[in-house]
Amino acid sequence: MIGLADCNNFFASCERVFDPSLIGRPVVVLSNNDGCVVARSNESKQLGIKMGVPYFEIKELVKKENIAVFSSNYTLYGDMSRRVMSILAEMVPEIDIYSIDESFLDLSGIQDLEQYGRKIVQRTSRGTGIPISLGIAPTRTLAKLANRFAKKYKGFKSVCLIDTDDKRIKALQQTEVGDIWGIGRRSTKMLNQNGVFTAYDFIQKPQSWVRKRMTVVGERIWLELHGTPCIESDAVEQKQQICTSRSFGQMVTDFDSLFESVANFAAKSAFKLRLQKTLTQGIMVFAYTNRFREDLPQYFPSKFVELSFPTADTTEIIKHCRLALEDIFKEGYQYKKAGVILTNIIPTENQMLDLFDTEDRDKQMKIAKAMDKLNNKFGFGTVEIAAQGNQTGRWKLKRDFLSKTPSTNIKDIIQVKV
Repeated sequence: MIGLADCNNFFASCERVFDPSLIGRPVVVLSNNDGCVVARSNESKQLGIKMGVPYFEIKELVKKENIAVFSSNYTLYGDMSRRVMSILAEMVPEIDIYSIDESFLDLSGIQDLEQYGRKIVQRTSRGTGIPISLGIAPTRTLAKLANRFAKKYKGFKSVCLIDTDDKRIKALQQTEVGDIWGIGRRSTKMLNQNGVFTAYDFIQKPQSWVRKRMTVVGERIWLELHGTPCIESDAVEQKQQICTSRSFGQMVTDFDSLFESVANFAAKSAFKLRLQKTLTQGIMVFAYTNRFREDLPQYFPSKFVELSFPTADTTEIIKHCRLALEDIFKEGYQYKKAGVILTNIIPTENQMLDLFDTEDRDKQMKIAKAMDKLNNKFGFGTVEIAAQGNQTGRWKLKRDFLSKTPSTNIKDIIQVKV
């Protein structure tokens, strides 16, 4: 059997861990630059706040209902995720982390799954302060579906077990086809047009019909809903293109600030390259003005650089990014966004030695790996290239409601007055 453990309202729950006064109070977490709502507590959902609603549209409601508002604090969320996953890993034979707040659990050989599932939920919640729900079923797709019931209905007490055909059929009959894991809006529309409105309607269609209209991907979902496991642990797929970009908290006009942002985006992209054991052979740098400000002059330049030798070295990538930015930067414009795209990506083992390559590649990678090790241990940004600056410029994200990170920063540890 497979379990799907999912943290409830994860970002909002993380904010509550170190501030108990937030328990019972509506909480929302905003996206980058405090743009829109990306997480809500149950109390906020009950007030009718929708996912993705722009913050400015709910400002009056925030004041009226005393809603606690937070900027996204990924340092805190990442650390709390690590703590949750560590506890889960101690309790099951194998864990497959699916996202920052979800993981699939191998429950093979465990007796009394429902009772043990409650033990997992209780221990994780006690150990981290983060409430979780657990869905248990024969396949990953059914486990995801079971998790929805565990969250939605209090009677399950955070654990829903689908271990019989009767339970499976009942769950499928109560699930809209658009709520099935892996079925998107386009497929939902097509299925609705063909009289398929629930998960049960979906499994009544012949397998050949599903494969013809939804390819092998849809067929796997169909099989999984029938109780046949065919979606295994996803191997980390190497990306063929890596993009790191962001809108700025305030518009940028000078080259140094713009380059500092690009250098940071380049560093993050290089880290992702090394994480998947690949090299880049091409770099694209872009910088955009704000297309919504019709009162300002517009400029949307980009520059592609083809590398003579593939690399994953941060300093080398930043050097090429600077040259590209120097080529496209123009005075007199207010830049709102910039980014770095790494293309023509190849596996590290495919690198061919070249007699004309003057760089010491082994030394570069040793330095890069040492930096990665420190940043993984103490948090991304602990060790940086000088070109990345102090990250306090105008290009930094707008985060007016950022909480502290007492789980990773000793300066933020809560002080108790006796």
